[in-house]
Order: sequence, then structure tokens, then C-alpha cells
Amino acid sequence: MTEQKSHRNEFIVLALIAAVTAFVLYLEGRIWIASDGSVYPWVSDAWSDQNSQHLSDPYSFSHLLHGVLFFGMLWPLRDKLNWWWRMNISVALEAAWEILENSPMIIDRYREAGALGYSGDTILNSMGDLACCGLGFWVAHKLGLKKSIILFVVVEVVLILTIRDSLIINVIMLIHPVEAIKEWQSVVSGG
Repeated sequence: MTEQKSHRNEFIVLALIAAVTAFVLYLEGRIWIASDGSVYPWVSDAWSDQNSQHLSDPYSFSHLLHGVLFFGMLWPLRDKLNWWWRMNISVALEAAWEILENSPMIIDRYREAGALGYSGDTILNSMGDLACCGLGFWVAHKLGLKKSIILFVVVEVVLILTIRDSLIINVIMLIHPVEAIKEWQSVVSGG
């Protein structure tokens, strides 16, 4: 009974993280769904104006990798915190990123890096990103550390081959845009 109650509390904390994140994003001026009123579970074109506007898109895999990375970062705490609490920490870190990612400063930075027309995420997309991060953490928990590293590499390679972007490329372009990467990506983005 106590263990069941504990997991209920951990799930409540997870739901609160999502609710607070949605509220803060709303206060930041983010819209709930795509401005045209459409709601799709998946949008496949990473370079369209529908990207980051619906529940999931190719960048959802990057958010899944956030969960895998957070699992690795929190691995040393595995004897002190159960996986539920570590997942909550992971999703809280993702929530902080979603709030920062949708700030004018980061949106402008993405535009400078070549994401022309990027206007930030909808709240729906941010909630999907939180879910993908949590899923990534759970998958890493099930796979273990070594297999999670392999998963990370495989997803990165698939993203590079399919959308000419990935978590690592995204971080590079956010911190210090590289003109050669921008040109390479413009082949698919139409930029």
C-alpha cells in the first residue's frame, strides 16, 4: 500500500510539472494549438511551418534523447532515488528547457541558426516534448546504460540522414552556428 501511494505521489508531481509548464508557457504568450486550429498527432516535415505546432514531429526524437541523456546524468543517484523520482527530475529539467526554448531569446537564436520562420512551440507540442522526454527516460531505464548509449547514437544518425538535423547538431547550431551546416540543411529546408 505504501509503495502504491508513493507512486501515486510521484505521478501527481509529474502531472503538476506538466500543468505548471503549460501555465508558464501560456503566460509567455504561447498558443495552445496551431494557429490554423488544426491538431495532428504527428507532422513528418521538420522544415514546414507545421513543425513544433502539433503533438509530435521529427524533433520529438530529440526530446526522447533528452530523457536518455537525463537518465545517464541521474544514473549516479540510482541508489538514492527510485527511477520514478529520477524521471520526475528529468521531466522537470525538460520543462525548464521548454520554457527557455520558447523565450524570445532562444527563438531568435534558432532563427539566426537557420530556422527561418520558427516562431516557437505550441503548448500542445511542448506537452508532447515533455512526454517524449519521460518516454526516453523510461526506455533508457528498461534498456540500461550501455544499450541506451547505442540507442542515442542510432537515433542521432537516423535524424541526420532523414532531416539533416539532430540533438547534437541542434546544440552546435544554438551555441555557435556553423555556416557549412546551415548550407547543408538549407538543401531540405528550402532556405
